[in-house]
Amino acid sequence: MTRHGQSWFDDDAGPLVRPYAVTRGRTVGAGHDLDMLTLVVTADAAPRLRRSEPEYAAIVRLCHAPQSVAEVSALLKLPLAVTKILVGDLIAEGHLTFRAPVHTDAGPGDLTILRAVLAGIRKL
Repeated sequence: MTRHGQSWFDDDAGPLVRPYAVTRGRTVGAGHDLDMLTLVVTADAAPRLRRSEPEYAAIVRLCHAPQSVAEVSALLKLPLAVTKILVGDLIAEGHLTFRAPVHTDAGPGDLTILRAVLAGIRKL
């Protein structure tokens, strides 16, 4: 279909879906305040995934090994805000467990943290 003479899809990339469509318009997650450094992993006794959206299944597959929310976002090429909502849904349903990052007294100019962030970006 077209709107104002423009196609809703890109012939080379396929259909373009706005990020909020994946979350059905939600901008707030299922009650978990997830940091981009929060580690998530598939729960040992996770129930069967009943969601049909492919993003949920992809997150569960990725999280068989612990991943940070930022890594999941980057690997799935989804905005961080969208990823936080989807991961929060999976945590609430018992599919994922999480561990919040340890907060230190280090400031924003701490070289150790900056080096760790750079190393993480290079791994992507």
